[in-house]
Amino acid sequence: MSLRKICNSEIVKKCVVHAQESRKGLLRGMASYAVIWPLGSVVQQKIEGREELDYWRVCRFLVYGSLYVAPTLTIWMTIARVVWPQNNLRSALTKALVEQVTYTPFAMTSFYFGMTLLEMKTIDDAKKEVADKFLPTYRVGAVVWPFLQTFNYTVVAEKNRIVFVSFCSLVWTTFLAYMKELEASRLEEEGVPLAIRKKPKA
Repeated sequence: MSLRKICNSEIVKKCVVHAQESRKGLLRGMASYAVIWPLGSVVQQKIEGREELDYWRVCRFLVYGSLYVAPTLTIWMTIARVVWPQNNLRSALTKALVEQVTYTPFAMTSFYFGMTLLEMKTIDDAKKEVADKFLPTYRVGAVVWPFLQTFNYTVVAEKNRIVFVSFCSLVWTTFLAYMKELEASRLEEEGVPLAIRKKPKA
């Protein structure tokens, strides 16, 4: 299929229309994530027992949550709304399950990779962060998010879905912040298998 045909397809046209209608929802989502994500980092640091907050870490969560997570989540929810427009339990379950095998892996990989780069670390460091922590995080997310998103798609008004997810994300972001700060050795001590182990330098 040519690029022109893809761009002129009905699904793409509907996505563009819905995206234009979702501008206010995007702004609400970005505003929510600008509060929720840094707050999650603050909560995690307090649980960690830090006497002084790492404000640069908080700022990284603010930037990543508001400028990356909210827009990409809005795009996914717009696509899901176009492909599965019905507002019933079956459609909601389908969207939640498809999200779990498409958007969720993308979001988790992006989180570990992107946040590591924001720490001014190398691409190799970012790859290792993903390899070490993706699977443990995904296992937890697979238990939690399908239920929350099924509720979101069936009960919550469409204009408020991004905001609902952002509030659910407070606890989730605290968990992500915790996972982000775990060292590979600690993961190993807790029995979490590492996909890739860093080899010692010769």
